[in-house]
Formats: sequence, structure tokens, C-alpha cells
Amino acid sequence: MTFAASESVSAPPIVEQHHRDHRFYPSGVAFMDGQYLPVSEAKVSVLDWGFLHSDATYDTVHVWDGRFFRLNLHLDRFFRGMERLRMKLPYSRAEIEGILANCVALSGHKSAYVEMICTRGASPTFSRDPREAENRFIAFAVPFGSVANKEQLERGLHIAISDTVRIPPKSIDPTIKNYHWLDLVKGLFDAYDSGAETALVVDDNDNIAEGPGFNVFTVKDGRLRTPGYGVLPGITRQTVLDLCGELALTATVGDVARGEIKAADEVFITSTAGGVMPVTKIDDSAVGDGTVGAVTRQLMDLYWKKHADPGWSTPVSYG
Repeated sequence: MTFAASESVSAPPIVEQHHRDHRFYPSGVAFMDGQYLPVSEAKVSVLDWGFLHSDATYDTVHVWDGRFFRLNLHLDRFFRGMERLRMKLPYSRAEIEGILANCVALSGHKSAYVEMICTRGASPTFSRDPREAENRFIAFAVPFGSVANKEQLERGLHIAISDTVRIPPKSIDPTIKNYHWLDLVKGLFDAYDSGAETALVVDDNDNIAEGPGFNVFTVKDGRLRTPGYGVLPGITRQTVLDLCGELALTATVGDVARGEIKAADEVFITSTAGGVMPVTKIDDSAVGDGTVGAVTRQLMDLYWKKHADPGWSTPVSYG
């Protein structure tokens, strides 16, 4: 096919000097490259290994009524994850704690979801050698959000058990908080397809593992149990274990079979994004009598009371 000489040829597109983003974002403040920015202005390079390969670790902590909850435990886990991934940052632990506090204070949020991230970064030559990448630190604070909404917290969540298998610990160390979520997202879609509200996935032995961003507990005859194999040891999970010690409740860590969770008297999930959250239906069956149980309510109440305890929380200075 040929074109007549008189036909015009379209000009090549213009290379813009700056990116224009017309999307809407939550209100909040981020920190990147030594700058505090509106969350809407915080961008990650398309060449960053964190974006291209999920090569990153992170941690999330929440602020409630102007106080960080168990910040030290979150920082401990974040620094352990960086060490195991052979990442280094130019900021000390104290400096990162100050950056997180600044993000919250500048945002003005009294209750906030706060995230700290270390990505592998990128190299100036787009090298495929991770040792040549410059590790990058990002932090942000946005309004607090929960896995369960107010109605779900009152009546309990409906969870489906997906046949999706969580990435085995021999492949990815589950104690390093990471963005390898495709198995969890697949589980979520399985749950939505079955009419449930969120999901649990299984480990490579077909026992219950965890959900997207949360751990799970069963209660049977007043005794608590939570999975221990192939899961992230969540800070809220640890908090519940600590609270059980105060309440003289027996809590163990170990395998939880599908039949065991369905035969439980009570079930609840735990996450920084929501705290202790009841589950009253699994697949097509009610948990216990189908209402939020007494042990779950006791732990929910004590968990939120601890947020005002100076031994468990750190105040934010808003200036």
C-alpha cells in the first residue's frame, strides 16, 4: 500500500517535562528523597525494583487519638526485614521515627495509617545487579482505615477459605513483611465470587494460614490458637498474645486445620488496619451461635484501651 504525497504525516508526540496525574488520593503527607509532599505528589520511578520486582519491605503502624501504637515493635520488624534483604538506608532508627511523626503531624490526622517502605531502588544504568541499586526510603500518613467497617465489627465478618496456597516459607521468608500479594489477591477474588467479604488462604499442608493483611485466631472452650507456619507474625497478633497473658487466657501457636476453624466457638482476625475483628461466618456456616463471642469482645475492648497506655503508645507532637 502506498500513500499519496499530498497526505499529511502526523507529527510525533511531545515528550512532556512533568507528569500530570488527574487521579484522586486520600489526604495525607509523604516523605521521599528528603522532602515532605502531599500524598498525591509522591511517585515511585518505573525503574525501581520495588515496582518492577516487588523487591521491597515495609511496615505499617497506626496512630489513634494522636498516639502511635506499639511503634517500637513495628520499627524492630522493619529493620530486621531490611537486614535480611541486604538493604541499607541513610537514616538512623531515630531519624525514621522522627520522619513518621512528622508525616502524621503535617497531615493533621489524629487517627492515621502510617507506612514506612524500603525499596531496592534503581541503578543509573538500569543494571540487573541488585547490588548496584540505590535503596530508597518512603513514608506516608493517610487517614486510618480498617479491614472491617463499623457494621462488620458489630455483626462479624463473613470469610471464605480459599484453596489458594500461600507462598511457602522456603521460597519467601514470611517474617519479612513484603508486597508478594498475588496469592492473597487471588484468595480475595475467590471469596468475593462466593459471596464472602474477605478470605483466608491455606499453607502448603492445607492448614489455615492467613488473610490479606491479617492473622486469624480460633477460640475453643476458652482456649485460643493461631497459625504459626508460613505466616507473618503480625504485631496485632503479638498484642493479642500479650493481652491473653494479662487476662490469664491460654493461647498457643500452631497448625489450625480447616475443620478446626469451622468447629471453633469464636473466630477473629487481627491487623494494624482494624485491630481485633470478629468473624461470625466461614464459608456457608455460622461460627458458634453466629454472634460476636465474649472472648472476642473482651479482647477488642482491652486492645483499644491499651492505646492510651504510655507503656504501649507514643504521643505525636502536632506543634
